[in-house]
Amino acid sequence: MDALQLSERLQQVANYVPAGARLADIGSDHAYLPANLLLNQHIDFAVAGEVAKGPYQNVLDEIERHNLTGKLVARLANGLAAVQLTDAIDVVTIAGMGGHLITQILEQNPNAKQQQPQLILQPNTDTGLVRHWLVEHGYRLVAEKMIFDEGHYYEILVAVPGAMQLTALEAAFGPYNLVEQPENWQTYWQRELARLKSITVKLAQAGRQNIAAYQDYQAQINEIEEALSL
Repeated sequence: MDALQLSERLQQVANYVPAGARLADIGSDHAYLPANLLLNQHIDFAVAGEVAKGPYQNVLDEIERHNLTGKLVARLANGLAAVQLTDAIDVVTIAGMGGHLITQILEQNPNAKQQQPQLILQPNTDTGLVRHWLVEHGYRLVAEKMIFDEGHYYEILVAVPGAMQLTALEAAFGPYNLVEQPENWQTYWQRELARLKSITVKLAQAGRQNIAAYQDYQAQINEIEEALSL
C-alpha cells in the first residue's frame, strides 16, 4: 500500500470524501489517504495530523516524494489541535483507531464551537460508542458501511451536523445496517453469534459459578439475533 494504491479499507474511506473538500486526516501516519486524494485531483488541500514524531516524519517524506508542498500540510499535534481555523477544513477523517480514542479526539476539538465538519470515521472497535457520541454532539449519520480487508472487518461511519435519535439496537448495530442488512455486516455478526454461542455452551458445562457470565453472553446473543432478524 502507498499513496498511489490504497488498501481496500482506506480506499473505501476515500470514496466518501466529497470532491473539492478541504480535508483534515487525523492520525495520518504516512498520509497515504490525503496524498492519494490530492494526486487524483479529488481535493485541493489537506492537513495531515500526527501526534508522534515518527509518523509525522513519514508525512513530511510523503509530501516531498509526491511534490505536495503547499497542498498537503503536516502538523505535529494532538488530535484536532492539528487543525487551524484558517485551514477552513470541512471534512475530517479519522481511521484505524479504537472507537474510544476517536471519541476522545472529537471531544477535545479546540475549534468545535466554530466548526462542525463532516466526519468520516473508521473505528476498529467500539463503533456503538462512536454512534452515541455523534448523537450527543449534534451529528447525524448519513452512511455506514462494513468492509472486509485482509482478514478483518471494519466499519465506516459518515456523519454531518444535524439531529439524530437512535435506539439502543441502532446504536449498537447501525440504523442503515439494520434496514439494509448488507452482506459483510451479516457475515460479521453471524460469526460473532457463533463465537458467543460456543462460549455459552462451555460456560453451561462449567456449572453455577459462571451464571453471571453466562447471562451476560446470552444477552449479547439475544441482541444479535434480534438485529439479524429485522
